[in-house]
Amino acid sequence: MDRPAWLRAPAPAGKNYRERKDLIERLRLHTVCESAACPNVGECWNQRTATFMILGNVCTRRCGFCAVQKGAPLPVDYDEPRRVAEAVQAMGLEFAVITSVNRDDREDGGAELFAQVIRAIRERVPGCGVEVLIPDFQGSHAAVEIVMEAAPDVLNHKTETVPRLYRQVRLGARYERSLDVLAHAKGTSPATPTKSGLMLGLGETPEEVLAVMRDLRTHHVDILTLGQYLRPSPKHLPIVRYVTPAEFEEFREAGYEMGFGHVESGPLVRSSYHAKKAAG
Repeated sequence: MDRPAWLRAPAPAGKNYRERKDLIERLRLHTVCESAACPNVGECWNQRTATFMILGNVCTRRCGFCAVQKGAPLPVDYDEPRRVAEAVQAMGLEFAVITSVNRDDREDGGAELFAQVIRAIRERVPGCGVEVLIPDFQGSHAAVEIVMEAAPDVLNHKTETVPRLYRQVRLGARYERSLDVLAHAKGTSPATPTKSGLMLGLGETPEEVLAVMRDLRTHHVDILTLGQYLRPSPKHLPIVRYVTPAEFEEFREAGYEMGFGHVESGPLVRSSYHAKKAAG
């Protein structure tokens, strides 16, 4: 299936991009921008936004869409919060997104390290906004509370796809559990915006997408992202179809009609795309 013209993103380049790449390598950090092969890495890094991936670069789950390595998890690096904060300062970031691999080997799913990273950034770069894109922590309310107590500016947890496709797309996850994570985050800190998103093009119908959007609003999610699934390699799930820009625009309009405070909907949109703008 040939990739349509609207999915062609410019290759990352520029002085800012090269300097940030060198810094990330020197500090032995991972970014989802590179580990997950995000098409917007050059744009975001040049606009002083980046998404750091903590808790290693190996995931304990085997989702069929994801480019991140799968296998035995790496030991937790408790110096990582300091190095992430150092990178945020050195890169001159105005907004940092912190995500992680799934760590089902940890009782708290890695929640405490999320909290430590938030606090380290707050201490070193007080003016920098922080969004956390968390895994489901296997549904642990205590883990969600650990993260929320560290006061992120935005709490993001992606539903990724429609319930019918969960078994093939999000192995080890449950749709209802993801909704519960979002609801508990909002219940723990009602003033903190919550955020979620889906990949389209995996075989879902427009009606199913709209149903998920309604579920997210029912669970008081404030910010929505919708983007095209892009197959990382022939080993990953195939693209069923390319969703047109016009369809993404229809979903964007529907999202605002449902009451979302901010909607990013487009072929190249990813979870942290225009994250600072969405946070307000």
